[in-house]
Amino acid sequence: MTDIQPIRRALLSVSDKTGLIDLGRALADRGVELLSTGGTAKALREAGLEVRDVSDVTGFPEMMDGRVKTLHPMVHGGLLALRDNDDHRAAMETHGIGAIDLLVVNLYPFEETVAKGADYDTCIENIDIGGPAMIRAAAKNHAFVNVVVDVADYEALLAELDANDGGTALAFRQRLAQIAYARTGAYDAAVSTWMAGALDDSAPRRRAVAGTLAQSLRYGENPHQAAAFYTDGSARPGVATATQHQGKELSYNNINDTDAAFELVSEFAAGDGPAVAIIKHANPCGVARADTLIDAYRRAFDCDRTSAFGGIVALNGPLDGATAEEIAGIFTEVVIAPEADDDARAVFAAKKNLRLLTTGALADPRAAALTIRQVSGGYLMQDKDTGFVTEADLKVVTKRAPDAREMADLLFAWKVAKHVKSNAIVYARDGATVGVGAGQMSRVDSANIAAIKAQRMADVLGLPESPAKGAVVASDAFFPFADGLMEAAAAGATAVIQPGGSMRDAEVIAAADEAGLAMVFTGLRHFRH
Repeated sequence: MTDIQPIRRALLSVSDKTGLIDLGRALADRGVELLSTGGTAKALREAGLEVRDVSDVTGFPEMMDGRVKTLHPMVHGGLLALRDNDDHRAAMETHGIGAIDLLVVNLYPFEETVAKGADYDTCIENIDIGGPAMIRAAAKNHAFVNVVVDVADYEALLAELDANDGGTALAFRQRLAQIAYARTGAYDAAVSTWMAGALDDSAPRRRAVAGTLAQSLRYGENPHQAAAFYTDGSARPGVATATQHQGKELSYNNINDTDAAFELVSEFAAGDGPAVAIIKHANPCGVARADTLIDAYRRAFDCDRTSAFGGIVALNGPLDGATAEEIAGIFTEVVIAPEADDDARAVFAAKKNLRLLTTGALADPRAAALTIRQVSGGYLMQDKDTGFVTEADLKVVTKRAPDAREMADLLFAWKVAKHVKSNAIVYARDGATVGVGAGQMSRVDSANIAAIKAQRMADVLGLPESPAKGAVVASDAFFPFADGLMEAAAAGATAVIQPGGSMRDAEVIAAADEAGLAMVFTGLRHFRH
């Protein structure tokens, strides 16, 4: 196999015309013959370039509304023929098949069509057939053929041609082939995933997932682990779609924690008033609502000042200068918000290590999505937790019902508990967390840790008593025994929100009544592992 292969003939057929004219002109200037189809050929001709229609090569016109145009031996023979095989060369000569040295194809915009909410038939018509067939053929024959599927690779192709006197090296063609197969794989994954949804099949026999490299990371959770960040093409506002305004590249842990922070703060829509979440190691160390963002940040910070150091801050509204000044008072890794004004950006400009991200909008906590987790030998897939309750959904199970202040805090704490690793216990008072217990093997321990944290902040802030006294408590799952509930009561909690459903619910309710607690059941669990 010869390493350097010249490009003398190229077939261009693209739905995305970005950069097409410049590429076509650059190839023509290098003496490359251009073949093309439909709208691509028309665009090239209108730019003054000489183009031969594929239909002239095949001897067949484009037919069936363009469904059939490149599925022909004159095309696939030109892509698949082994140039160093005597039988292949003889077949080419006998049948008049010309070699195609470069294929430039990007596919029908299926993913974009689905994202726009098109109907079933429109989506079907946007499934490309000829494009993937040609791409796979050219990629298989990368010993001789170049295949380009991304506009982003046009410049690299031309640079390679300049470096090799109009040819390309094998290593370059191999990289293009890998990209090409990944593209067709991602395309098929998008089609199969859409079809499963259209058929309302939540567990199809085969499931394919795909991603596009967004960033090569310095390392993963630890320095000895290689890592990279891939996006799935979703338009959901968040860390994957955000604009980074300053600071060094996000790390693996930054991305994970920033996603957790923004998903949590997105539980509080603009109509709920300003809200701030501070995250450390994917768990909230402080969440609060207030009349202003700066006050919400201060109240969130006062839940656990120690853990907030080096944390991630997410806001549900446009970041202003005063709030930015307050956040800048301690070391913060990342700040993410829908927007940030000029004053806020100017404040953070002096903090070169702080990353500022804006998303343009909040994420919709009720929007359906799929979550994926790898286990040894396979994947666990499930619907995203979009569970949501209102006051009308709650069932009062104790003799005393929550008062209006307690009810508001219960609903607030429940939203936060959804985003705390299980076993999760959240104490909240007046729209702010005052103690969070996360990720413990025992719910009693989570309740105890949250109470300890609340008392610790009382000591730091010089408060006369723990802010857990008079607070409400949320538990992400039911109390299997009354002991966890009693731990919360001992800390001073006055009302409880939990799913219910334990065999010992009656025992737990009786204990709540004896302690004078108000308790409501949601009928909904929020395990988060």
